[in-house]
Amino acid sequence: MSTLDEEERREYYRIDDMIALQIKSLSAPEAASKEVLQDESPLFNLLSELHLSEFEAQHLLRQISEKDRSLAAFLKVQNKRLDLLSQVMAQSLRTAVGEPQPVIISEGGIDFQHPTPLAPGAHLAVKLVLMPQALGLLLRARVTHCDPKGAGFDVGTEFESMTDAQRQLLARYILQKQAQERRLAREQSDAQDT
Repeated sequence: MSTLDEEERREYYRIDDMIALQIKSLSAPEAASKEVLQDESPLFNLLSELHLSEFEAQHLLRQISEKDRSLAAFLKVQNKRLDLLSQVMAQSLRTAVGEPQPVIISEGGIDFQHPTPLAPGAHLAVKLVLMPQALGLLLRARVTHCDPKGAGFDVGTEFESMTDAQRQLLARYILQKQAQERRLAREQSDAQDT
């Protein structure tokens, strides 16, 4: 695959977004560990586990729906209730994590504005609260660049040691956001045509 194709693919899976974001530097031992990060907030950890367990159960729900449609319909209703509860949790977490800020996010990393410089190569814990799906992720990242911009710094990072479930949850979020943006653009275009 050529570099141009890779660059186009990267652009396709990259979105501009507004998310609650919190950054913490990792110590050398924390950076060397490959374990999934845990947050100090039990509520944030519960939200993360809720989404990971939902993701892991999706294939089971598909199998059940092939055999018993009534049971599958009931489980989908229960899943919806859990989604609503996770949105309540995420609303309270979003205020604790911080106000949403503009970012560029992809499956591979996140670019954001930071008030102080971060050294390229530094290892970070990046806490994300993605709305409206109420998705909470705590990911490892390595700073790829840090450039002065305005009163702060434009920081680029690359995610490291993501689990498959984390990667797929983030990819699903990005694809849903892109579909939502296309739908809004189509609606605006249709409204202008009439």
